[in-house]
Amino acid sequence: MYIYNVTTNIDESVHDQWLKWMKEVHIPDVLATGKFLSAKICKVLVEEELGGITYSVQFTTLDKETLQSYYDNNAAKLQLDAMKLFPNKFVAFRTELEVIDEY
Repeated sequence: MYIYNVTTNIDESVHDQWLKWMKEVHIPDVLATGKFLSAKICKVLVEEELGGITYSVQFTTLDKETLQSYYDNNAAKLQLDAMKLFPNKFVAFRTELEVIDEY
């Protein structure tokens, strides 16, 4: 199992709008691709020196091939939506995590 993690620092001026969009539009759109089993959004509990509020969104998928299919067929369009709605108001980075074991 894999986790596709997107960490985003969002400017406070658009925070409420962005969070509503994430919950009501973006995360459901990513899940609607059929590539992920579940998602969770977490607030990162650290105060950023440069400001903003940071979140981690974790999407769980079965295997690397499914994640690659998401990259190939869905990711660019969904990322572009965020850039159009919140230009120059966020920075994001993505990481892949392999689940080794669960307890």
